[in-house]
Amino acid sequence: MLSQVRDLDLQLLRLFITVVASGGFSAAQGELGIGQSTISTQMAKLETRLGFRLCERGKAGFRLTPKGEQVLLAAHKLFAAIDTFKGEAQGMADKLLGTLSIGLSEALDERVLAQVGAAIGRFRRRNQAVQIELLSAMPAELERRLLQDQLHLAIGYFSGTQSALDFRPLFEEEQALYCAVGHPLFDQPLFSREQLLEQDGVHHPYRFTQAVEPWQSAASSARSEQVEGSLAFVLSGAHIGYLPRHIAAPWVERGQLRALLAEQLGFNVQFHLASHRGRQPSEAQQAIVEDLLTAFS
Repeated sequence: MLSQVRDLDLQLLRLFITVVASGGFSAAQGELGIGQSTISTQMAKLETRLGFRLCERGKAGFRLTPKGEQVLLAAHKLFAAIDTFKGEAQGMADKLLGTLSIGLSEALDERVLAQVGAAIGRFRRRNQAVQIELLSAMPAELERRLLQDQLHLAIGYFSGTQSALDFRPLFEEEQALYCAVGHPLFDQPLFSREQLLEQDGVHHPYRFTQAVEPWQSAASSARSEQVEGSLAFVLSGAHIGYLPRHIAAPWVERGQLRALLAEQLGFNVQFHLASHRGRQPSEAQQAIVEDLLTAFS
């Protein structure tokens, strides 16, 4: 009785199909390239494996038994299913599958978003069926989600202190020190760096390493990790603070913000593509990383 289907059984079933299609053992010799006695031996093996006769052969000619007819139908279904599986497996071999969760830092420049979009477009032109999720959050939240396997990748400015994360540089963002209409320095053409030290600045504890900032506030009564919060404090006219140039640009054009000693006090923030160092990336993740690095190269 056939309890397991082995490779030999498949070979014997293919021989059986060929014999039936040829109309008998003798006629199948040329198709199979083996002698009639060998065909007879192979058919006997198959019948032994199944536990019943498949055909009658003799002076009356070749004909299938009722069970042989049923086995023939089942064999055709089996090989059709195998062909379907092979086709689908072949398609999957070169196809990217799964899901990707990517975190983006808040308030990115529109040019940066365009480059992210270009990378996604490049990825979509691959042979893939991948569900992509984009999430915008603050740097600390992006790092937390990476560490907890809630994100595969994140683009942002990071502390660089997480040894479990891998950081690849993508681009730099220009920062400048600003004040707004109503602040004492806004209409003052000349001022000293000592005067700047006396100003109430916006403190952003996570966004940058303090040593990188050319200007440090001696006292601060304003605190925000988010760009929008820093902008609101500066626009109040009571504080000065660092802002990304692309965020401040429309307010500068409307005459509501002014950069303070931009050449001396401006600096750049390095943005990275971060991933978990201890997690094996999927083929889809490796591909989107390649596309992001190409877009930002």
